[in-house]
Amino acid sequence: MELGNITQPTYGPGPEPSGSSMPGLVAMAHGFLRLVQPNPLPVEMIDFGESQTEFNQEDIRELLLYELGFLICAAIGVLFIILVPLVGCCFCCCRC
Repeated sequence: MELGNITQPTYGPGPEPSGSSMPGLVAMAHGFLRLVQPNPLPVEMIDFGESQTEFNQEDIRELLLYELGFLICAAIGVLFIILVPLVGCCFCCCRC
C-alpha cells in the first residue's frame, strides 16, 4: 500500500459501490432511500460549540421537513400494523 504525499494529499472520487450479486435490490433500496429522504441535512442547526436549549418555530419546521419522509413511512407502518390484523380478524370471524 502506497501512502503517497502525506503533507499534500490528493483526493479522488468517493468509494465506488461494491459489486453486488443483487444489483436490482440495491438499486431499489437506494431509490427508496432517495425517495424518503430527498432533503439535505440542515447542518446549520447542529451547533457543537454551545448548547442550544430552545428551538424557534423555523428550526422546528426545518427539522420536520427534513424528517418528513421518515414520518410518513412510520405513519403508514403503524397503520398497517393496526389495520392488517383487524381486517384479517374480520374476514376470519365474519365469514357470511
